[in-house]
Amino acid sequence: MSKKLLLVDVDCGLDDAQALLMALAAPEVDILGITCCFGNTTIDNVCRNVLRVLQVCNRMEIPVFRGASQSILGGNNPDYAHFGGDGLGDAADSSSPGLEHLQEEDAVHALIRITNQHPGQVSVVALGPLTNLALAVKIDPTLPEKLNKLYIMGGNLEGSGNRTVCAEFNFFLDPEAAFVVTSEFTCPIFIAALEFTLENCLTMEYFKKWVDQDTAKAKFMKKITARWLQKHGFVSYDSYAMAAAIDESIVTEYLECAVSVELHGRYARGMMVLDREHKWKKPHKAFLMKRCDLEKFKDRLWAALQ
Repeated sequence: MSKKLLLVDVDCGLDDAQALLMALAAPEVDILGITCCFGNTTIDNVCRNVLRVLQVCNRMEIPVFRGASQSILGGNNPDYAHFGGDGLGDAADSSSPGLEHLQEEDAVHALIRITNQHPGQVSVVALGPLTNLALAVKIDPTLPEKLNKLYIMGGNLEGSGNRTVCAEFNFFLDPEAAFVVTSEFTCPIFIAALEFTLENCLTMEYFKKWVDQDTAKAKFMKKITARWLQKHGFVSYDSYAMAAAIDESIVTEYLECAVSVELHGRYARGMMVLDREHKWKKPHKAFLMKRCDLEKFKDRLWAALQ
């Protein structure tokens, strides 16, 4: 059976690293490239973090591309605090690979090129702000019809946010990009929204056993999460979108409806809006993840550190 071809777009913080480790451990997946976007930290740190993950997995042959350093409109950059200033718990060391390992081509053009080289075969897993994807579709409006599927971690289902009162982190950091992607991408879109990830989060007991495996990957994960876990519980937000991309049977129930993103509301800018009653008559609907086979998810996450 042929492998699933993935492009992964990240703002590499701790949960992106966990999702990447999951994909790198999946034998049925071929990662054609990793594109980087600002988000959990600066764009340079994001690139370094991706390279660190590839180094610990001995997969430095996978090309990494630098992408957007800020939102489409600018002026909405985060304070880079949730996962530490560098996005990976401020646990870098001198052995980390440098930016000279990046490709010369930028992320947006890499997304377009690789998709056009494999029309109808590539799925994108987008784990940060959607800036790179929005810029790509503006350069090549035919891009969405050439993608197989798009998996997104972002947005919210009930109007309760973790960045503002009403907005989820990834969508809030670039609402215009999220609006463009949810409006103009016509391929099947599968969204792991904030509430879905929180309702299916794993226990700290599982996490402690997970990072106590006697492997280089587990030791790496334990190191980069040490400070973060003192203040936060264990929610591997991005891993849910990645797990769905790897194995469709992991998500057992979806809500299918058209979605958009609020851009002008005084309080609700960046909030994902759901057309549950089909009033917009939009032909393209999103598949919003509702239920998860947690045993299968845990198996994938466990294998990520072996």
